[in-house]
Amino acid sequence: MSIPDRIEFVEVGPRDGLQNEKLLVSTQHKLALINRAIDAGARRIEVTSFVNPTRVPQMADAESVCAGLPVRDDTTFIGLVMNLRGAERALATGRIDQLGAVSVATDRFAMANQGQTSDESVAAAKAIIALANAEGRTAQCTIAASFGCPFEGEVAQDRVVEMAASLAEAGPVEIALADTIGVGNPAHVAQLVARVSAAIAPLPVRVHFHNTRNTGLANVWAAVTAGASIVDASVGGLGGCPFAPGAAGNVPSEDVVYMLERAGVDTGMDLDRLIGTSRWLSEIMQRKLPGMVAQSPAFPAAA
Repeated sequence: MSIPDRIEFVEVGPRDGLQNEKLLVSTQHKLALINRAIDAGARRIEVTSFVNPTRVPQMADAESVCAGLPVRDDTTFIGLVMNLRGAERALATGRIDQLGAVSVATDRFAMANQGQTSDESVAAAKAIIALANAEGRTAQCTIAASFGCPFEGEVAQDRVVEMAASLAEAGPVEIALADTIGVGNPAHVAQLVARVSAAIAPLPVRVHFHNTRNTGLANVWAAVTAGASIVDASVGGLGGCPFAPGAAGNVPSEDVVYMLERAGVDTGMDLDRLIGTSRWLSEIMQRKLPGMVAQSPAFPAAA
């Protein structure tokens, strides 16, 4: 185990945090969330997804969100896309810096999520990456259901490693391993992160954890000490996948930052601002959010 000096933090709340919420959040509030994330130090933000609005109504305002993004040279705005049509929509806004493609480790979830087999999802992701590179943008790919599938159960590590190696050939900036339904455990995470890191080096590994079974933070720690250098999180712990039964929220941004910073790992994030944003978002969503640090007294207490 090696504790890194720093990790790169990716805020996914505006997209993954909100996509499964029944309460439709206004474009104005989405943009406020993005600006609050920037003020808290986030320099990579997943701002929206370019998907069928009838399947994911929360993302129907993708173009409007992009039109309202602040102009910043120091921040990478990421748009999630499932196919070339979505990629073309994202690029047409002129505001998306990086395309986020998705491949899926199992056939049944790939069919539920994007209407194609696992192998077809790899081919589609490679095409998206190629398009981004051709258009002067960057792209990354997330392997969904890397640690378990809601339909097929266990997922072989060999399959995920094989997919990662194939995707790396297309020229993404990174490969992400996603625990879409929150079934991973720290031992499994450490093993798979180490194997994928070796298979795609020198490309970095990003990790994306859901806290369905309260193992999310433990899995983040296992991942970063096994070699993952980029971590996704969502303010307040909001999140879930519309096409993955039982998927609960992402690991909360403020909880991840608290844990890593207390352990001496620099995240580049301002914890107090994240806590304030989590409390603000709780008011917008009209309910208590899952994140724990925002509900706890400050530590160490101010003098």
